[in-house]
Amino acid sequence: MIKTLRLSHPTGQLKGRIQLPASKSEANRALILAALSGRQSALDNLSEANDTQLLQHLLQSDAETIDAEDAGTVMRFLTAYYAVTGQQKILTGTPRMCQRPIKVLVEALRELGAAITYLGEEGYPPLRIYGFKGSGKSKLTVRSDISSQYISALLMVAPLLPGGLQLELEGKIGSRPYIDMTLALMEHFGVKAAFAGNTITVPQQPYRATRFQVEADWSAASYWYSLVALAREADITLLGLKEHSFQGDRAIVEMMYRLGVHTTFTAEGVRLLKKEHEKYVSFDFTDCPDLAQTIVSLCAALGITLEMTGVESLRIKETDRIQALQIEVLGMSSSLQEITPGVFRLEPGLILQKQLSFRTYQDHRMAMAFAPLALLTPVQIQEPSVVRKSYPRFWEDLQKVGFDITEN
Repeated sequence: MIKTLRLSHPTGQLKGRIQLPASKSEANRALILAALSGRQSALDNLSEANDTQLLQHLLQSDAETIDAEDAGTVMRFLTAYYAVTGQQKILTGTPRMCQRPIKVLVEALRELGAAITYLGEEGYPPLRIYGFKGSGKSKLTVRSDISSQYISALLMVAPLLPGGLQLELEGKIGSRPYIDMTLALMEHFGVKAAFAGNTITVPQQPYRATRFQVEADWSAASYWYSLVALAREADITLLGLKEHSFQGDRAIVEMMYRLGVHTTFTAEGVRLLKKEHEKYVSFDFTDCPDLAQTIVSLCAALGITLEMTGVESLRIKETDRIQALQIEVLGMSSSLQEITPGVFRLEPGLILQKQLSFRTYQDHRMAMAFAPLALLTPVQIQEPSVVRKSYPRFWEDLQKVGFDITEN
């Protein structure tokens, strides 16, 4: 396995047309909904991301022990899916996955009548799922400030419950666009639900088999926005994106307008061109936490002071993303500090190094967020294979627009 990639760009000029990978957020929800609808649905443009390929394989597996590897949606969605469909499974994952909390989801499923026990530390995978008897309960209150994946997992199985489900979301709702995406896809598969205030109501009803085409991935697009912002000259077209999208990371359009990228929507997708950037920005990442690493690295590179909020969930991702960012921006003479509870400030410095090196912490987004800096100075990315989780062709796509990439 390649341990390090060295990236550079001899001209700093980018021009090209890029076919983005499909959204794994949409694809993974569609796979669960297709399974719940009787497996007769047709899913087009399924993501090539490892998370999606893994979920597709596991849904077809008869094995008792199911390995979700490092995929958060796979772990959370399958926990609810196996429990409510009455399957007996052991559900495990990588060492890091077994450090990511799942107690909120397990307790909610237990209240509904699922038999689930922990095989290791209380509140964390691995899990043993024994089946589902039904408690007769149809109202739940769950915390909504940790991970929207818990809520999406419960919503997708809610129509199968004898009395449906009324879900009261307690506290500040994080990543709401992902909940909205789940409900929109459920409606596509024939299920009606209501979301009023902090309450989501899903009556008991059957899913129907249907056809669904997965959109291109706005999260993957974010790295191309960063590349355009850092290039000397740029004219990049990203294929397959829609102006009206289920994906919360579409917020990158407005964010990057302030950071030096103009977006034009076309029939094919989006065209990206450079513009002037601001010197100070403040962003709330509550609805789009996966964009934080891209924005932090870009602001450090452009010398932009950044304040950010809504990043609480980054602590329980593939790595502690806040801590990883704090460490890695130090190599760029920048600092990222929590100035008041929940508010972080990036103070950029001058990049004086002739070469930058970044660790990836087994996190695909760390690799892709820092790779664009190779437009300024040669960059080394450690453990580059992590991109397979969401964007397996990332390095090849960079080569298409003129990056020199060598393996170490």
